Amino acid sequence: MAQTMMMSQSLMGRPMLGKASAPRSLRAGSVIPRAANDKVFFPGVERPDYLAKADLAGDYGWDPLGLGADETALRWYRQSELQHARWAMLGVAGILGQEIINPGQWWYTAGIPSNLPTDKFYFGPNGINLGGILAWEFLLMHWVEVRRWQDYKKFGSVNQDPIFKGNSVPNPEMGYPGGIFDPFGFSKGNFKEAQTKEIKNGRLAMVAFAGFTLQAQATGKGPLANLSDHLSNPFGNNIAKNIGVCHIPTSVDVGGIQIPTACLWPGQHL
Repeated sequence: MAQTMMMSQSLMGRPMLGKASAPRSLRAGSVIPRAANDKVFFPGVERPDYLAKADLAGDYGWDPLGLGADETALRWYRQSELQHARWAMLGVAGILGQEIINPGQWWYTAGIPSNLPTDKFYFGPNGINLGGILAWEFLLMHWVEVRRWQDYKKFGSVNQDPIFKGNSVPNPEMGYPGGIFDPFGFSKGNFKEAQTKEIKNGRLAMVAFAGFTLQAQATGKGPLANLSDHLSNPFGNNIAKNIGVCHIPTSVDVGGIQIPTACLWPGQHL
């Protein structure tokens, strides 16, 4: 009798064991349940462990080449992406603003010496000295980039102003100095959300700048003019109609030096 009861309990317990093992079979599948806030670039994709550990803003698990597996390299890639994203946002805003304010000047050739302002009252008898501007830009940007490199090597080591020792920035996270560089106080609110918005807009701006550049070479016009042309005749003004011609000059004269230009768009210089 006792043996019969033990056998019946064993048989009754099997379904319970089967239910308990169900999650294990689910974890072995290709589609894995995730938290609602865990977003990846494609449903069912595994996020690499090193990205999950880094907890980066705007991370959607996209690293097909495994470049971020090196923790030191991953930190540098994030700083590099931030810098490119911020410059791209400034560049895209500048291109669009310039075309709205001065549509007669094509943004791609706006920096050529012959197109720079020549007001003698403000810029002297010879106008703007492009060589001097480039020299100052090199010196100042070199100083800033060296400081950024020092912060990367030893986080927080350049928080203090090198001249006015009483001034410093809070620098809550590498690449986000805060203080006077955060006039609206975004870092005091939902910091991760603000970081995510910045990097997403920056990535979009990088793609947009690349598009503006190729479009300018293919058509010889700014993005707003190209948009207007396409909307007026979508089948006559599109990417398929602009292959084979490059609208940028073959070279540029800068201070008497001929600098050749490269056309990224598949076509011949006009």
